[in-house]
Amino acid sequence: MSMSDPIADMLTRIRNAARVNREYVNVRASNICEGIASVLKKEGYVQDFDRIDDGKQGILRITLKYDREGQPIISEIARTSKPGCRVYSPVDKLPHVMAGMGIVIVSTSKGVMSDRNCREANVGGEILCTVS
Repeated sequence: MSMSDPIADMLTRIRNAARVNREYVNVRASNICEGIASVLKKEGYVQDFDRIDDGKQGILRITLKYDREGQPIISEIARTSKPGCRVYSPVDKLPHVMAGMGIVIVSTSKGVMSDRNCREANVGGEILCTVS
């Protein structure tokens, strides 16, 4: 069965796994999903991720992160740009999530970046999701 939106599937799997306090979550591997996982790791929302070769497409195993009380670091993760309605933004109009406490993940011509890195590199792009 083909999947029309692998990013939404990845975000839903992360959201569901965090709600039930799973240690890790497996996601179908793709370059865009690996870029999102890389941004989540750099920004401190997940501990780590590994690409596992299964002989087909591959699997990303994302290790989730929790605070001292056992609450997930990712409290909310939402898809912004969808296959039916893409959302693009120039660098000066990138949204601020929770007054800068959260991040926006953006697909740019220089790769997948957080909104902070986009402002530093002065590039805009497609807003993939918001994380808080």
